[in-house]
Amino acid sequence: MKLFTEQRGSGPYLVLLHGLFGSQDNLAGIARAAAPFFTVVSVDLPNHGRSPHCDSMNYPEMAQAVLDSLPADADSFYLLGHSMGGKTAIQIALQAQKRVKALLVADIAPVQYDDRHSSIIDAMQSVQLDSLGSRQEADQQLARTIKEPGVRQFLLKNLVKENDRFYWRCNLPVIARCYSQVLAAPTGAPYSGPVLFIKGANSDYIEASHQSAIKALLPKARAKIIHGAGHWLHAEKPAAFHKIVLDFLQTEPA
Repeated sequence: MKLFTEQRGSGPYLVLLHGLFGSQDNLAGIARAAAPFFTVVSVDLPNHGRSPHCDSMNYPEMAQAVLDSLPADADSFYLLGHSMGGKTAIQIALQAQKRVKALLVADIAPVQYDDRHSSIIDAMQSVQLDSLGSRQEADQQLARTIKEPGVRQFLLKNLVKENDRFYWRCNLPVIARCYSQVLAAPTGAPYSGPVLFIKGANSDYIEASHQSAIKALLPKARAKIIHGAGHWLHAEKPAAFHKIVLDFLQTEPA
């Protein structure tokens, strides 16, 4: 599978992976900030954005799809992933250890999570696409169960119109059916390279109880916390996020 990618900048490769229901646009800020120093490859993960749809969402297959979609000369690269993209990035590091120079993981741990998104999936599936007249109508339908406007606006980035009909660009049926795979933990032999976890102080996605799982797979992992930020730390505190990412990357060997 060849995923949709966009490339900018010059220098060593830096690969960016977004989270569930997202696309490469979610990490556009760090892509722009890193482009003066790195060749940034922004990826739409399977069943998301402009990448192909498929029948699975398991991490080994998604990791391989990313590896198969990188430029031919990307023998080695730095890697940054947020949320589901962070788990995918960890899986890539476990599968292609010699190619990953260093790994950054934004607000996710390599563990099995409990269900956090079924209500969101149900809300998206309940939108009456066949009779939908506007994005505002879709927002009103989502608002019946999703009260946070910011969450609704993020989800509505997936709503596109073609030939006077709306549809979800993400592969919602497969995401719903394979959601247990998204919740699963990455697997493989430990990655021995440099790793930085970046946590939003107000987020509960990385907890003290996850430390043993992190150290088992990523023994050189260390962490930074961004205060005043939650799970969407790259959007909530972009300046702090960009500084942490670039400081880490520029202290690692090229």
